[in-house]
Amino acid sequence: MKEPLILTIDFGTQSVRAGLFNKKGETVALVKEKYNPPYFSPKKGYAEQDPEYYFESLCKVTKKLVEENKDKMDDVLGIVMSFFRDSVVCLDKDNKVLRPAILWLDERRAEGKQKLPVLHRFLFKLIGMKPTIELNLKRSMAQWIKENEPEIWQKTDKFMMISTFITMKLVGDYVDSPCSQAGHLPINFKKGVWYKNPDKHIKGQIFGVDAKRLCKLVPVGEVLGEITEEASRLTGLPVGMKMFSGGSDKSAETLGLGVVDDRTAAISYGTASTIEIPINKYKDAEPFLPSYPAIVKGYYNLDVQVYRGYWMLNWFAKQFGTQEVEKLLDEKDEIEKLNKAMLDIPPGSDGLVLQPYWGPGLRRPLAKGAIIGFSDTHTKMHVYRAIIEGIAYCLKEGLELFEKKRLHHKIDKIRISGGGSQSDAICQITADIFGLPVSRIQTFECSSLGCAIAGFVAAGEFNCVHCAVKEMVHQTDEFLPNPENTKRYKYLFENVYMPMYPSLKNIYAKVKKYNDEF
Repeated sequence: MKEPLILTIDFGTQSVRAGLFNKKGETVALVKEKYNPPYFSPKKGYAEQDPEYYFESLCKVTKKLVEENKDKMDDVLGIVMSFFRDSVVCLDKDNKVLRPAILWLDERRAEGKQKLPVLHRFLFKLIGMKPTIELNLKRSMAQWIKENEPEIWQKTDKFMMISTFITMKLVGDYVDSPCSQAGHLPINFKKGVWYKNPDKHIKGQIFGVDAKRLCKLVPVGEVLGEITEEASRLTGLPVGMKMFSGGSDKSAETLGLGVVDDRTAAISYGTASTIEIPINKYKDAEPFLPSYPAIVKGYYNLDVQVYRGYWMLNWFAKQFGTQEVEKLLDEKDEIEKLNKAMLDIPPGSDGLVLQPYWGPGLRRPLAKGAIIGFSDTHTKMHVYRAIIEGIAYCLKEGLELFEKKRLHHKIDKIRISGGGSQSDAICQITADIFGLPVSRIQTFECSSLGCAIAGFVAAGEFNCVHCAVKEMVHQTDEFLPNPENTKRYKYLFENVYMPMYPSLKNIYAKVKKYNDEF
C-alpha cells in the first residue's frame, strides 16, 4: 500500500462528487457530475426526482474516478457517503420504485387528517408546541402520500431516505446510518434507533410510518456492507470494498471544517444554510427539536437551518435581476464580482432588513419572509446585500439561543463552508455580523473531507477524531470583524431584526388564514 485512502461520495442538491482523500487531508482525486435538472416540479411548489437518476449520476462519477485512478484502488480502506437531508423514496416488495422521490425543497403539505390521541394533543398544546407538531405532521411526506396517493402507500414495503436507497444499491441490504435520517421519520436521535412502536409513540406517531417499513440502522463508523458484484459492474467500484456508516451533508461539512468542540461554530452557506455546534452529550436543540447525530460516534450537532438559505440568491436573480445578474450567479468569477460590487452598499443596507423565512421553520411555523425599511434610495443591490445579511442574522439568532439555553458559554470563532463561503465579501460580512473571527480551510469540498475524516477514524487509522482533524484540516484564510461594522449590525440585529417576528406574528397568522381559506 502506497498510502491509505478513503473514497468519498457526496450527494448535494445540485450535484454529486466522488473523491479520494489521504491522511493529510489532501484531495488526491475528485470527479463531479451536475444534475440536469436537479429536480422537476409536476405542480407548483413540488420538487421531485427519480431516485434511479441519482444512482446513474453516482455511476458516472465513480466509473470515471476508478478509471483515472486504477493504481490507487488497492489503497482505499473504504467508502463513506454523505447525502442531503429529508428526501424520501417508496419501494415495493420487489424493491421497485413506486413514485419519484420527494425532495427537501418540496413545499406540499398534508392536510393532517390523521388525528393524534386527545391526551397527546392536549399535552402539545399545554407546552406550547401545538403549531410545531402540526407543521411536522403536515410536512411528513408519509402523511401526504397516505392522504393523496393511498394506492402507493398500500404498495410501499420500504419507506426510506434517498441515502438508504443508494446504500441498498451498493451493498444489497436495507441498511443505513442514523446520521442520515435527519428528516420526517420516527427516529430517536439520542440513541440512534427507531422509536419502538413508532405509530403509537408520542413523537414517532407524528410522521405516520410504521416499523415494518423502516430500514436497519447501523451506528456511524461501523460497516454497512460491501460493494456487491452487481454494484461493481454498474459503478466500477471493486467488489468487496467496505462501506462505512456515514451521515448527512451538514454533519459531514461540520466535521470537514474541523469543528469538533463546542467553542467553535460551523456555518454552511449552501442551498439550505445552517449553523451547527458539536456536543458530546445529547441535548435537544429546543423542546421537540432534536440535535442530529454527528458523522462520528459519540457526538451530536445542535443545528439551526435557514430552510431556503443561499437558494434565495437564485430567487433574487430570477425575480428581480436582469438576465445579466441571473447569468452572474452561474459563474464563480462573476459571482465574486457581484459580491465585491455589493460592498459599495454600506453595512446594514441603508436600513433595509430582511428575515429569510422563505420556507417554513419548526421554531416559527407561521412565519413568512419580510423586508422592511424601504425608501427611494434602495436598489436591487441593496436587496441582494440584505438577503446575505438576513441569512446571517437568522443564524446569529440561533447561535445566541444555543449559547444561552444549551451551552451556557460564548462561542469563540466560526468556520465557514458552502457556496457562499467562496466569497471573501460574504465571509467578511459574516465576521462583522457575528463579531467573531471567521475562517476557511484548505478546500471548499468540506462534506467530502468530513467523510474522509470519518472514514479514517472508522478504519482505525487515527486514535480519535481530534487526532484526525489535527492532521487533515488546515486553516487558510481568516476574516476579523470590523468593530465599526459590528456596531452597526449589532444595533440593527437587536433593535430591528429581533423585534420583527414578535411584531409580525399575528399578521403572519392572518396571512396563513387567508392562504388556507382563499
